[in-house]
Amino acid sequence: MTRRSMLVLVLALGLGACASAAQNAPVEVKILAINDLHGNLEPPGTLRITDPSDSTKTTTVNAGGVEYLATLVRTLRAKNPNNITVAAGDLIGASPLLSSLFKDEPTIEALNMMGLDLSSVGNHEFDEGKDELLRMQNGGCHPVNGCRNSERFEGAKFKYLAANVVDTMTGKTLFPPYQIRSFNGIPVAFIGMTLKGTPAVVIQAGVVGLDFRDEADTVNRLIPELKAQGVEAIVVLIHEGGVQTGDYNECKGMSGEVVDIVRQFDKAVDVVVSGHSHASYNCTIDGRLVTSASSFGRVLTEIDLKLDPRTRDVIAMNAVNTIVRNDIPQDLDQSALIERVSAIVGPLENRVVGSATAILSNAGNSARESSLGDIIADAMLEATRDAPVGKAQIAFMNPGGIRASITPAGGQVTYGQIFATQPFGNSVLTMSVLGSDIHDLLEQQWAGGNEATPRVLQVSSGFSYTWDAAKPPGQRVDPTGIRLNGAVVVPGDRYRIAVNDFIAPGGDNFTVLRRGTDPVGFGTDVDLLERYFKEHVPVAPGPLNRIRRVN
Repeated sequence: MTRRSMLVLVLALGLGACASAAQNAPVEVKILAINDLHGNLEPPGTLRITDPSDSTKTTTVNAGGVEYLATLVRTLRAKNPNNITVAAGDLIGASPLLSSLFKDEPTIEALNMMGLDLSSVGNHEFDEGKDELLRMQNGGCHPVNGCRNSERFEGAKFKYLAANVVDTMTGKTLFPPYQIRSFNGIPVAFIGMTLKGTPAVVIQAGVVGLDFRDEADTVNRLIPELKAQGVEAIVVLIHEGGVQTGDYNECKGMSGEVVDIVRQFDKAVDVVVSGHSHASYNCTIDGRLVTSASSFGRVLTEIDLKLDPRTRDVIAMNAVNTIVRNDIPQDLDQSALIERVSAIVGPLENRVVGSATAILSNAGNSARESSLGDIIADAMLEATRDAPVGKAQIAFMNPGGIRASITPAGGQVTYGQIFATQPFGNSVLTMSVLGSDIHDLLEQQWAGGNEATPRVLQVSSGFSYTWDAAKPPGQRVDPTGIRLNGAVVVPGDRYRIAVNDFIAPGGDNFTVLRRGTDPVGFGTDVDLLERYFKEHVPVAPGPLNRIRRVN
């Protein structure tokens, strides 16, 4: 063999070795994840974090807004062409006026421009019912409001996934259960789900005919189907979450529903992107990466996977939660969208409806009574008490429906502020219940799924009760301490109460309200609150003495 032939052979062997090494090199994939955006196109405010200069203290940073979120997404995508952007539900619903006035179409448009690829459905995706959610995906004009600016709504370019939401008529899932994406020839499955308890936290009429199935059972049944398609790398997008006591990129004292669900997943599941609790965490649970990115677009999760080309499975994974700070350049396309919508919304949002002497907070005291909760309950009572067909004596307001505090500017309160606190457009109705039903209603604040996060109802003026934190659920409220205008509520007497049409059919697991009779409907909650502000000038926070706690 000549020297030339030997050189050619050596080069060939070297090139072959390099090619073989390249083929066996791990494939790197980047997943960017958000959750619980709730239509917050503009920056929602601040995020509380550990003070970088003193770990014993906390501080706040301005964060969120799609203009900044889109910029950060684009920056992180540039690190790796093998990327995908996903979400874990509640992208819409309970949204600020800027989005909700247009039935959340602007938020879908913003996410389309951002390049969102996949999202699980959340419970708030069902706020307007199944048919409206399908319109969000498929497009078309609103059946009542028509087309915005005479333009047909194109719908979401990203795909909603709903593995555990089944149409009982067809037996099929409302949206595809999963999607498989290929990265350098290696398939990765993304399964999407919402919490099985969704029917208890949305308007019942909106989910009629849908079956919300167990999250872990649903995933585990899909594993053999995915493996038959050659899938080994599996990511779950689930709208269920937990809480932890550490900073936004930590995992300290992690607890909550998602922990038990993850532990029940088949070992084939590698990554879980979660939401619902509005918390930030970056955890490893039972060998799986489990993340959540706060809420309102204030945090973005960056997940990096390494896939083995031979086994097609995940061999390494890492996640980082990054704050969407408001000191980076704005995405100009997102800014233009916000400017267009704001031009229409602005006059309505800034309309002054009344005044207040101080901040009206939705944060409860030790008994979980809030100043804003008192005012909303009073607004419901006043609007229904004197009506000939209403005759309400007590009003109850679920705390989950009080979404934001009201902070007057120069003493003035605007329509945008009262809408922000009651964005659902729920109707108020009165009904007749027994005094014993009222006691059962108060006990259900800690029962039927409310044990871990009690939903203490806000109550109207003249009504009061005491609850004992040392007693077990079901025995926390003494019937003899439930009083209306100073008199004990009599178990066998009938009372007229005012509630909204979310809890009336059993929302938030207040199932006792299904016993109510002779219902009479009134206006929407935000309209009644606006009337209250116009009739009480100025509105002042009260003494917080309607709900008392012992022990």
